[in-house]
Amino acid sequence: MRLNHPQGAAAEEAAWRFLQAQGCRLLARNWHCPYGEIDLIVEHGRCVVFVEVRFRSGRGFGGAAASITPAKLAKLQRSAEYYLQQHPGHPDCRIDALLLEPGREPEWLHNIVE
Repeated sequence: MRLNHPQGAAAEEAAWRFLQAQGCRLLARNWHCPYGEIDLIVEHGRCVVFVEVRFRSGRGFGGAAASITPAKLAKLQRSAEYYLQQHPGHPDCRIDALLLEPGREPEWLHNIVE
């Protein structure tokens, strides 16, 4: 899928470069299913990581972290479960968020869904 917003596309590209520098291998980008979209699916070691990329231009309204709502988390979890059903054989997995804000280092939050 092509992102309609140039900032969103740039944020996802920056997120991928960051994850790649951390040793991740790309499995899918902008993966769609009936439950929603997962921005990046990567393999980090032996773990499949579903990554939600959040960009905010400022810290108003709580910044990038505050933009991940309970409804978004539920969609991410359902989408990740669907991916795992379609791609069996991944015993270790988690859902992470990569937060991007101008002038700040990327923040990689692990296991954002309990």
